[in-house]
Amino acid sequence: MKHLKIACLLVAMSTPIAAQTADELVENIVTHHILPRFETLAKETQTLAAAAETDCDAASRPLRTAYGAAFDAWISASHLRFGPTEEADRGFALAFWPDSRGATPKALGALIAAQDPIAQSPQAYGEVSIAARGFYALEFLLYDTQVSTAGPAAYRCTLVRTITADIAATAADIDDAWRHDHARRLTAPSANGPYRSDEEALQVIFKALTTGLQFTSDARLGWPLGTFERPHPKRAEAWRSGRSARNVALSLASLRDLAVRLAGGDAELAARLGTLFDHVQRDLVALDDPIFAGVAEPQSRFRIEAVQQSVDGIRDLVAARLGPRLGVSAGFNALDGD
Repeated sequence: MKHLKIACLLVAMSTPIAAQTADELVENIVTHHILPRFETLAKETQTLAAAAETDCDAASRPLRTAYGAAFDAWISASHLRFGPTEEADRGFALAFWPDSRGATPKALGALIAAQDPIAQSPQAYGEVSIAARGFYALEFLLYDTQVSTAGPAAYRCTLVRTITADIAATAADIDDAWRHDHARRLTAPSANGPYRSDEEALQVIFKALTTGLQFTSDARLGWPLGTFERPHPKRAEAWRSGRSARNVALSLASLRDLAVRLAGGDAELAARLGTLFDHVQRDLVALDDPIFAGVAEPQSRFRIEAVQQSVDGIRDLVAARLGPRLGVSAGFNALDGD
């Protein structure tokens, strides 16, 4: 699984930093973790939209390659679901998943069956169901055997081009909002802003780390695992494009970078976090199971469960050691339910 090995190499980019105050930690994370990821996302999604304009065929190798690179960029930024990503539901517009009711193929099927003219305009397309937008909708159009062959080829081509343009526009909006407004709000808290202190800014960043780890455990790994009696391999994230394990690896590499940066000058804690993340990545590579098909077989299932347990071990360390060190807690998040 060469793509997982590449993701593992990314962890070398995370190195402990000197002891820092809350404002220095936030500045470091905004400058070196947040802004580069959204810049990359904006660039890769523009490349994706350009590739679709050149060749919109579902089997196009350049289009699929551009899709993979853009999806990589999203996964690496997907834990940063606050601020500009949260506004106007931009995060959901890029990534509507898990989709427990199969809303995405239904929404795309309805558009194709009606040859809905809304697909002619990327601007108007922002008004359609969020299930028909973003990376997962595009995956159906490129990789699903039914959706990618449904209806007239010309209309599917229009949908591919419009969805990629919509993705690129959404990513550009997020990047622009971070660079021209939200980065300053996070690094310079004020009584009238969304963050009233450096501690509040640090809190929202810490919450992004803990929620990102929880999503990887509960959704990216937990959804296909289901239960021993009822595993759900077809619920794995992006299994049609063979990305399920890749998405876990990329997410963990990005979360590692954030965790080590938050550890600041605590070299022992940073090293411990790094060791745990490295252990999970090695186990993920050893699975050699790109789409977690092994959840349905007892022996391989136990190995996937071990990966999930290792992610939960990182969550425990983050809660027990990193949160108290920073003087913050994870607090409530949308994954907790009511």
